Amino acid sequence: MEKRNLTVVTEFILMGITDRPELQAPLFVLFLLLYVVSVVGNLGMVILTTVDSRLQTPMYFLLRHLALTDLGYSTAVGPKMLVNFVVDQNKISYNFCAAQLAFFLFFIGSELFILSAMSYDRYVAICNPLLYTVVMSQRVCWVLVATPYLYNVFVSLLVTVKMFTLSFCGYNVINHFFCDCIPLLPLLCSDTREIELIIVMLAAFDLISSLLLVLVSYLLILVAILRMKSAEGRRKAFSTCGSHLTVVTVFYGTLIFMYVQPKSSHSNDTDKLSSIFYTLIIPMLNPLIYSLRNKDVKCALQRIWKRIGNIFN
Repeated sequence: MEKRNLTVVTEFILMGITDRPELQAPLFVLFLLLYVVSVVGNLGMVILTTVDSRLQTPMYFLLRHLALTDLGYSTAVGPKMLVNFVVDQNKISYNFCAAQLAFFLFFIGSELFILSAMSYDRYVAICNPLLYTVVMSQRVCWVLVATPYLYNVFVSLLVTVKMFTLSFCGYNVINHFFCDCIPLLPLLCSDTREIELIIVMLAAFDLISSLLLVLVSYLLILVAILRMKSAEGRRKAFSTCGSHLTVVTVFYGTLIFMYVQPKSSHSNDTDKLSSIFYTLIIPMLNPLIYSLRNKDVKCALQRIWKRIGNIFN
């Protein structure tokens, strides 16, 4: 019952991904590479879609904000996780833990609805191509990204404030590699039913509502594609949606596995594995998927390299 000893907690200890000494060095190198690729890829996507005049379209405006959210939550988690591999005890202060949770929730929640906005953008592009520039005006694009940002500021602050105004027990070891809701709950001495209900309701609402928008958009896109008489037209429509559909499937699948399963089904190892996937691997994959499968991005990269080459020649 040491866990119920009501001592004021001023810091937490993150257990990290593994406690096996022989795995520390190779995992550090692996995750450092993943994080560096993620930062370079997403930062590059932000810069590319900002400076290239041919990428000033609604699709790339939304892609820029997707890259920003990927960069945000991977950076909220990645550096502190890497520290765990090079120190004996990876300590995190009470306030920094709260800040990490708030930033993580803000960026991960914003990404859900930006992916929904991107599916709506693809629906308009395929089903109403003649009205695309009118429907997806600059004002509409800003509403599509500002609304998720404002909503998730509220959500992240609500969950973080509710969580960190409760009493933590003297036991301060978090069985995870960052401060997330689920591994923090067992450390609370207060009644956790209210905060658990808030987390489940918000997670379910965010996942279901954003996923519903994606599914409805793609259902309408599928109907429009099946009505096309030209095989070339159908191929182009599918290729237009391919990258986004790949990102959506991987991202939502991982989050649903992590947050919508019953509490009794949670395993520390599976939670850590799925957390690694959506905090480091998905942010690394997203810019690669959009650059490798996208001719516009490839051409923009070539133009940038030519400009750089001309500067140094």
